[in-house]
Amino acid sequence: MWKTWMSSSGSTHLNYCPVLRQLESAAMKEFYFKADHPTSGSSNLKYRNPKYLSMLNHLRFYLPEVYPKMNKILFLADDIIVQKDMTPLWEVNLNGKVNGAVETCGESFHRFDKYLNFSNPHIARNFNPNACGWAYGMNMFDLKEWKKRDITGIYHKWQNMNENRTLWKLGTLPPGLITFYGLTHPLNKAWHVLGLGYNPSIAKKDNENAAVVHYNGNMKPWLELAISKYRPYWTKYIQFDHPYLRRCNLHE
Repeated sequence: MWKTWMSSSGSTHLNYCPVLRQLESAAMKEFYFKADHPTSGSSNLKYRNPKYLSMLNHLRFYLPEVYPKMNKILFLADDIIVQKDMTPLWEVNLNGKVNGAVETCGESFHRFDKYLNFSNPHIARNFNPNACGWAYGMNMFDLKEWKKRDITGIYHKWQNMNENRTLWKLGTLPPGLITFYGLTHPLNKAWHVLGLGYNPSIAKKDNENAAVVHYNGNMKPWLELAISKYRPYWTKYIQFDHPYLRRCNLHE
């Protein structure tokens, strides 16, 4: 469906979607795709990874247009495991907010000042540096409220302002935090446990009680560098004798 939406009017979407237009600019191509520019360490290389401008990542900001007949949608990332019935989540009252998400500010590095450039006056004037971050990966979106509040328009405004990458460096979470600022309803943490792709200290009971566990981070369960104690949450659903998986050289 997303391919149909994107290809229905190429020139129109190029003008409509800031990320598509930015990808066409000479400066952006130079920054993301040229190998001969100077670099200074792995963090700089991370910022230059073209995946952070992937339109597939940014499609999350166009959900009402991709699914125009839906009033509510459950957004799930591709590195999660659903362990429990998600039906009760549809009954959660978002209290007029657009985004239902699990907050992640139990640790200081998940507050807004770690994602956004507060030395920029546009950021400093509009956002609280101590505001709590939240997680993509399992989100309930009220698409009726989305349309009413023109969420996609808010995203466009800030994405256009960040063409020179001075408001935030990379990814879809910073513009998500901006776009849904004041419009996010905190969900119970048991709905979505994060960090299985980087944090070896998550309590076993938290993982087992979670409706969704999320392997965000580099240590995906299908890779050799996975955190071994978290792999069973994934492997128990895998048919390792499937021909496609055998081609991927995956083993129990």
